[in-house]
Amino acid sequence: MRIRVSDGSREIIFELNDSSAARSLYEQLPLTLETENFSSNEKTFYPKKLDVSDTPLAKSGGRGVLAYYEPWGDVVMFYDSFSPNSSLYELGKASRGADEIENLSGEIKVERLED
Repeated sequence: MRIRVSDGSREIIFELNDSSAARSLYEQLPLTLETENFSSNEKTFYPKKLDVSDTPLAKSGGRGVLAYYEPWGDVVMFYDSFSPNSSLYELGKASRGADEIENLSGEIKVERLED
């Protein structure tokens, strides 16, 4: 499963893992919503609640990791390193455009990429 996140001038392609949370996100697409800055290492957006039943924790990495923070219900696009958290689940990783995550702003489109 591959998805594209775009704000009209920047584009990031993510390869999703085969977890229930990643499938839950994929099934909601396409989405058009606002992206928000959080902290100094991530951009976030808010889909409907994702099922994390068999989803691995996001244990390490940084730029390009796509994750879901269950308590707040937000999808997180990391553009710098982060600390592991027992409520942060990995959805996938950027295969292209990871350097653009930090510059995303305003309304974004999140859509499926068909193979």
